[in-house]
Amino acid sequence: MEISKSEHIISLAKEIIDDIELSRLGPQSLLLKATRLARYADDEETRQWLRFEMQGYKNTELSLKYMTKTGRWTDKEKNEGYWSPLPQIQASAEAQKQKLSLIRIPDTSGDQAVSVINRVTNQMNAVTRNISQLEGIISRVISFIHDFATNVYYQKTFDFVAEGIFDSYKKDVDNLIAKNSGDILGQIPSVVGRLSDGDKESISQALTTCRRIIDSFANHIFPATEETIEIGGNTLSLKQDKTQNRINAFIHLHSKSESQKKKLRQNLSNLYERVSAGVHSDVESAEARSLFFNTYLLLGEILTLKK
Repeated sequence: MEISKSEHIISLAKEIIDDIELSRLGPQSLLLKATRLARYADDEETRQWLRFEMQGYKNTELSLKYMTKTGRWTDKEKNEGYWSPLPQIQASAEAQKQKLSLIRIPDTSGDQAVSVINRVTNQMNAVTRNISQLEGIISRVISFIHDFATNVYYQKTFDFVAEGIFDSYKKDVDNLIAKNSGDILGQIPSVVGRLSDGDKESISQALTTCRRIIDSFANHIFPATEETIEIGGNTLSLKQDKTQNRINAFIHLHSKSESQKKKLRQNLSNLYERVSAGVHSDVESAEARSLFFNTYLLLGEILTLKK
């Protein structure tokens, strides 16, 4: 079975986390893998930073930002630092370790002994400091990659779970709509697809569809009747045009929690008022999408009262 983009991103992020924690990959392979994750996750800044780590740093705003974050400066005021790509930094660190292993304090005596020993000791200290800074750069880069992969992993895992929950809600609501007013379902894909364009006509159509979905939902769970119902000391009409009253009647009859009833009634009132008013006024595409999703979430929550 073909996996979704979200599942692939989650799997790749988890691999990178394990690669780092289990020391399975070297810096070069890790950079390539993290770049692929940044591309799938649409994280352009991280992609550019990883490109610096693979190709070398430049004198640009973003490059200088990560020169500082990764501890590459040796003298920032003079613009001096380690501009080389990460694999070269690692090679330099290994070379410096090899050099340090070959340095020996000579077995000498006499007037020059102190001077010679001090010179060799200073050389050893300089090489050690160099190794420390190079390994510090490597450590910071790997740490940033780990943080990036971890953030992507948890964010996409949450999104994937949220998508599953929403899909379940949507399926239940769609089944009710299909039984009562199936023609609405055929409009939904095109409405959702056009919402991202920000077109006023598309937004108005989406909000009209939201209102029709709520009306259709009411017709199915509580068909219109000439009777009335008393809720909280108020007598409510249950006629065809009283969509909210009929949904509130369903909530009243199926929920034992007063706080839940109050919350659902308020959410329904706010949602229905906004989708109704928004048809005739300017609504941003982001709000229209939110109202569209909230329609499903609210109706799905109301459906659970019957389970």
